This record gives sequence, structure tokens and C-alpha cells, in this order.
Amino acid sequence: MKIQERTGAGNNRSATSAHPAMGERLPTPPRERKPALAALAVLLILVGALGATMLVLRAGDRIEVVKVTSDVQAGESVSGHTTSVLVANDSGINYVRVNQLAALKRLKAKSTIYAGTVVIGDMFARSAELPAGKASVGVSLKEGQYPAGIKSGDTVAVYRVGDTGSSGSRSSSSSSGSSNSSGSGSSSAGGGPIVERAKVSYVDDQKDSTISSTNLPVTLVVDSGQAADIADAASAGQVALVIVPGN
Repeated sequence: MKIQERTGAGNNRSATSAHPAMGERLPTPPRERKPALAALAVLLILVGALGATMLVLRAGDRIEVVKVTSDVQAGESVSGHTTSVLVANDSGINYVRVNQLAALKRLKAKSTIYAGTVVIGDMFARSAELPAGKASVGVSLKEGQYPAGIKSGDTVAVYRVGDTGSSGSRSSSSSSGSSNSSGSGSSSAGGGPIVERAKVSYVDDQKDSTISSTNLPVTLVVDSGQAADIADAASAGQVALVIVPGN
């Protein structure tokens, strides 16, 4: 009897130990360490910090220079056409710094400088340099002799116009014509332009448009052979400009 009881007790103990008690956690395998991933994370952090440092250093090595906001024609000053931008300092480039702008305005562009260009000192000279075979002609225009909004860089046709008196005096001195058109068209091939395409290099943008008696000074760049005809018409106040395609 005792042997059976002990045997039964042993059986009961073994059956009980085969199942975990309520609330008891199963053993978990040890975590696998990955040193390569940890090293990669540290490396990325260092690279990010180095990049931020380089950006700060480069930002501190920038200078403020002059950039043109609209086209500047040959022989024209940059006055009224500039803004400032930050660029990386480079001793090999002759940038014009903002603190040199006052001196720059006294110089003239050697050739056309297009909007958005960061200028350098080599683009300017004390006097305008015209291309070979070109001449610069100034005209003074009354209201009605130029289109509204005319500006430097525009391409225009130059016409000769005149009133009845001036046309009559011209025609009488040259021939016995009986109409006004002979005087106004004698220098412009029957009503055609004196110059079909001329470049506006300067317009006095300080003109007070409320004063109708004030003329608008405009400078044109034309072929050398056309300058005399324009100067002759301008001296008589008989020049009119028309903007043509090509602007």
C-alpha cells in the first residue's frame, strides 16, 4: 500500500511539473547584438554633423555682390538696374561688391549685359565702346513722337515726320512740289522709315510725364551711314520712333 501511494504521488508530481503555472513566463532566447548597425548609426550621425558644419563655414565665406535686374545696353550705366546677391568668395573672379556700386554707376557697359547676370569689373569702362560700324545718335522727342513705355534695349524704326510749314519749306527749296508729302517723305523714301531697325541704348526715365512741354531724350545706336539722316531730322524736331518686332 505504501509503495503504491508513493508511486501515485510521484506520478502526480511529474504530471504537475510538465505544465507551467498560471502567470509564469516562458523563457526567452537572449537578444542578438548587432554591432554593425550601431556603428552605421553612429557614422550617419557624424556625417550629418560634419555636413551642417561645412554649410555654416561656407555661409560665412560668402560675399554680397551686384547683379543686374534688367538688360543693360552697351554704353549704359547700371543705375536703376541692380540688386544684390550672395555668392561664394572666389579670389579668381573680379566680382563687383555692393560697397563698390557707387563707383560702378559712373562707368559704362562695354556690351549688352542681360538681366540676371552677376557682373564683374571687366564688363565696364569709363567711356562707351561701340561696335565697329555703329554710331550713337541722340534725339529729343515730344509726346506723340515715341511709344509709351519705351526703354533701353527696345528695337525701333525711325521715321521722319513734320508739319505743313516745315514740309512746305523743304519741298519748295528742293522742287516745285504742290503737296505736303514731298517734304515729309523726301528723306524717308516715300513715307518709309529713315532707319528700319535701331537699338535704344538710353532713355531718360526721370522725365516728368505731367509736363507736356518737356521732351524725352533718347539715344539710338545705328549704322554709321544712317546717323546723318537721323541727326538732320532730329535737329528739325521731325523724328518719330515706332517699336518693331525683335524686342
